[in-house]
Amino acid sequence: MQNAYSINEDKQFDSQRALWPFLQRIFRYSMRHRKEVYGFMFWVGLVGATDAVFPLLVLHLIDDVLTPELAAARAAVQEGSTYLIDWNKAFPIIGIFAGLGLINAIGVYFFIRHAGRVQELVLYDLRQELFRKLQSLQASFYDRNAVGWLLTRLTSDGDRVTELISWGTVELVWGMVMIVFCLGALFIYHWKIALIVTLAIPVLMIVSVRVRMLVLKWSRKSRKLNSEITANFNEHIGGVQLVKSTAQEDRATSEFMGLSGRMRKASFRSAWYTALYGPLVIFVGSIAAALVVLVGGSMAIAIPAGITVGVLAASFEYATRIFMPILDISHFYALAQGSLSAGERIFSLLDEEVEINDPEHGREFDKLKGHIRFEEVDFAYEADKPVLRKVSVDIPAGQSVALVGPTGEGKSTIVKLIGRYYDVNDGRITIDGTDIRERTQRSLRLNMGVVLQSPHLFSGSIRDNVRYGNPDATEEEVKASLELIGANDLIARLEEEVGEGGSRLSEGERQLVSFARAVIGNPSLFVMDEATSSVDAITEQRIQRGVEQMISGRTSVIIAHRLSTIRRCDRILVIGKGGIVEDGSHEELLALRGRYWALHQGSETAVEAAG
Repeated sequence: MQNAYSINEDKQFDSQRALWPFLQRIFRYSMRHRKEVYGFMFWVGLVGATDAVFPLLVLHLIDDVLTPELAAARAAVQEGSTYLIDWNKAFPIIGIFAGLGLINAIGVYFFIRHAGRVQELVLYDLRQELFRKLQSLQASFYDRNAVGWLLTRLTSDGDRVTELISWGTVELVWGMVMIVFCLGALFIYHWKIALIVTLAIPVLMIVSVRVRMLVLKWSRKSRKLNSEITANFNEHIGGVQLVKSTAQEDRATSEFMGLSGRMRKASFRSAWYTALYGPLVIFVGSIAAALVVLVGGSMAIAIPAGITVGVLAASFEYATRIFMPILDISHFYALAQGSLSAGERIFSLLDEEVEINDPEHGREFDKLKGHIRFEEVDFAYEADKPVLRKVSVDIPAGQSVALVGPTGEGKSTIVKLIGRYYDVNDGRITIDGTDIRERTQRSLRLNMGVVLQSPHLFSGSIRDNVRYGNPDATEEEVKASLELIGANDLIARLEEEVGEGGSRLSEGERQLVSFARAVIGNPSLFVMDEATSSVDAITEQRIQRGVEQMISGRTSVIIAHRLSTIRRCDRILVIGKGGIVEDGSHEELLALRGRYWALHQGSETAVEAAG
């Protein structure tokens, strides 16, 4: 069975040079905060430089203090005299050690501070851009993308990418500074030893490039499966009542275990190849260090000596130190591979094309009268499956119009087109004589009050949810909107918390709050999409009285499952076969004894006969 949770195809950087364009793009975000970045780079560089100086101090301690003092002590013993070692020469070097240690500690504090700030600032920027992008995308985007996929972009993917540009960059910058200083010092003191260390570096790089491609492959797969798991979890927990009522717990568990098992395998593979970096670096580094001891030791004991003991000790110290930065750089690559797949997902969302755009100069609707016209409108969600064909209809301002017809014939589509949640494929829709594509979406929707079949309430109080339709509404306006739709009992409960998604309210109460929210902005257009189909008959009667007041004097488009809800509408449009098949008042359509009459009779046979 094909997995239903991997809906969106992420943008992927498929070439072997995939990492570079990704790094370029993500580091542009960090450069928005140049002060923090430059401070971070300075302190990391300073720490790397001081780390590289310590072997030089060891060199001078051995050659300038210990070796002369040991030679003098040996000579004194041979002469039969006593020699007291002079440690005064060592004190300046010890003082420099302490001073560099203090500088190193201060540098570590500041680069950690700057790195943390860079991470949090970039993560803030990314999440803001992602959320703004989600607000700007058209309804069709949400039709094809699971909530879990989107949630992962804002959470774990953002964390992984910003970790790369903060702590990953610490390792990269520190490693590069250490390598430059270590190689420089080695070449200054003896080129042969430096050459041994230098030749080991390309070997490591070649192996790393091969391994990092395997890391990328499995990391990408792991991240994709992680999104599918999140979507699966979100869907089954959200629908847990249905799962239990249909006794499908075992099936849901089996599906989740299957996804988890595949992710475990992909994550293990990614972690295994990532773990290869350390052993490879240590192994090659150990060989190089052994060669330094062999070659350097031979030169140190030769007569005359090719190098001093201090140079040998410092060379060995550099030879071992230089491979730690390479290990850190390799870890940066491994971290980058994991971040790359996360970055692909983030940028695929940021690069998602906005199909419904406002006009270039952003002209807005003023207060609308509400005259709606459909002119030869064609629309399809999928190119080969048309929903509406050449639909033309004129709805005068202030008229209440009901849309009825079988499921799937285009009733909700008409409502969505009026709100410009989708754009028509052909033809046009005008309001008060203006094509709705020539005005901003925001100004259009501010003129609309919308009530859906399944109302969504935000966490907060009843007052907060009613006022969501008009943040500037006064307390009196909140109460008036509830009175208008017959929800007087909710007025005394305005402070009451509704819970997540309105879970603390009944279905009817949630719908009443959504009605109040729709009317509190005094919209010119009112839209009801089967808003009473999920409430009981008593609640529907309460709502019906409010609906009659709401639609009075304003253009209203109502989709209703129960025909009793729309009897008092000025006009009824029967939708079928991609268009409007009947148009008239309740009494006129009953007199026709056509499709509306059949729907009214509630007989499928009658509907087919009338159709």
